[in-house]
Amino acid sequence: MLHENYLKVLYIDLSAQKVRVARREDLYPYLGGAGAATVLLSETIDYSKGVFDPGQPIVFAIGPLSTIFPAVTKAVAMFRSPLTGNLGESHAGGRIALAMRYAGYDALVITGRAAQPVYLYIDSNEVRFKPAQTLWGLGAEETGRLLRDIEPGRGHRSIMRIGPAGENLVRYANVNIETYRHFGRLGLGAAFGAKMLKGIYISGDADVAIRNFPEYNRVYVQVYKRVTETSLMEKYHDLGTPENVLPLNALGALPTRNFQEGQFEAAEAISGEAFAQNDLMRKLSCSGCPIGCIHIALLRHQFGKGYEFESSFVGYDYELIYALGAFLSIGGRAEILHLIHRLDDQGLDAIATGVTLGWATEAMQKGLISSKELGAKLAFGEVEGYLRAIDVIATGRSELARALAEGAQAAAGRYGGREFAAFLGGNAAAGYHTGYANLLGQMIGARHSHLDNAGYAIDQKAGELSDEEIVQGLIREEEERCVLTSLCICLFARKVYDRPTIRTALKSIGIAVTDGDLDRLGQDIYRLKVRIKKRCGFDYSSLRAPGRLLETPSMRGALTAERLDGLVRLFNRELEKIEAPGGAA
Repeated sequence: MLHENYLKVLYIDLSAQKVRVARREDLYPYLGGAGAATVLLSETIDYSKGVFDPGQPIVFAIGPLSTIFPAVTKAVAMFRSPLTGNLGESHAGGRIALAMRYAGYDALVITGRAAQPVYLYIDSNEVRFKPAQTLWGLGAEETGRLLRDIEPGRGHRSIMRIGPAGENLVRYANVNIETYRHFGRLGLGAAFGAKMLKGIYISGDADVAIRNFPEYNRVYVQVYKRVTETSLMEKYHDLGTPENVLPLNALGALPTRNFQEGQFEAAEAISGEAFAQNDLMRKLSCSGCPIGCIHIALLRHQFGKGYEFESSFVGYDYELIYALGAFLSIGGRAEILHLIHRLDDQGLDAIATGVTLGWATEAMQKGLISSKELGAKLAFGEVEGYLRAIDVIATGRSELARALAEGAQAAAGRYGGREFAAFLGGNAAAGYHTGYANLLGQMIGARHSHLDNAGYAIDQKAGELSDEEIVQGLIREEEERCVLTSLCICLFARKVYDRPTIRTALKSIGIAVTDGDLDRLGQDIYRLKVRIKKRCGFDYSSLRAPGRLLETPSMRGALTAERLDGLVRLFNRELEKIEAPGGAA
């Protein structure tokens, strides 16, 4: 823990229903989070077996600063991605980091497959394997409500759970946590489902020992003031990430109607400002963060005749508005909230679902697939068809639905239309169409997220960048974010936690590091991630973008396959240097 030179790891075998605890001194130099989780994944992953093999691990990890400094709120999940087949990495806030801290564990490693549906009960003193047959088949919302009733517990608790999509092995199913947070993007929910793991309840009352409390408190106050009294985090509290809708639309960088356009005529109606003025009910924070960046809207919907209404609270952010709004040509806020609410309950990742539905809509228009086969009629702007399709995909009610459950790229490989399946590097494209750095960044990203390397931000720098500047910028950002995510710092707070602040915060709890130490850490973690991906079969040299993403002008104008291919080749040459013994970017 904080005052010891080791990480405490809980190993859980679902098949044998056995647990063990290890104190891993060798993991201490990786600090925690993404660093420790990558090492633990590399130790237990079976490259010769499929993604749903019982032996494949699920790893959770927190960092040394988790929940004891402002905005250090994330837990990292590492697994073999059911969507891409290679490295799966996802981050979530809520109370998971706090619960792991008070349960006394720096990391969890889960392997095996339960004979019947179970959920895990983890606290400071014991681990129980509890039956979940009565929860199997329920939505994430009802499952969470029941687990809160069954396990009243303490305030320092977290409840993870999956919906029907995870149970039915939809390859982009997510894990819901504390209702409004998720481990999303790469199919962790399907990894849970393959293990017959409906959820995890974790809580504890372990001591968090800090040797030099006066020094820690002094540094904490300094960081807290940077978070709350400067403009560094102001955006995230005020409008949140939906603030991006109008600027990106003005730049022609808001993907619309399955990337057919870069601007949406209804952008004003679904902007962050419109949601805040008309639908915002409250703002929430993850445990240990004073910002309140989780924006919650009120959704009022009719369930019967005679003015019978019920209300739900729905979390929203930019990526959801992009994927379920502009991308599907949905221009009503209530309609977007309906889609988010349905996705949350079924347990589906919003970006992958929206991009898959965008491909399916266009494929249906072109006669490649049929509404009869899917069990839902899809048309841009028609929300009812999308609501129906979400249910059909989550429950696998047709052969086409099961194909769509593998993602747009896999479905296009079977039915045609690869050129307009907006997947990059095996994962659904994020909500930016800014230029070459964004496309390349998502293609080569270690966890295939726009959060890997901020390619969209590189594109928005003044002036035209050379190929070398783009590639070097992406690699440097990959490595720096490996440092931040090993500490489990929320990436929204990356400007707060510059290098001097990181060093000072770590020193205040007894961990002395230099910038050189942190540089080497980022390089080592990135190199290990690349090695895992390659051993899983990921081929960096064969990466290509679908034709649609090149045909539709970006913020920087038309893009060419020739230059993008050149960037891929240049990146691979730089990667060879990184992978060489003693190599670094």
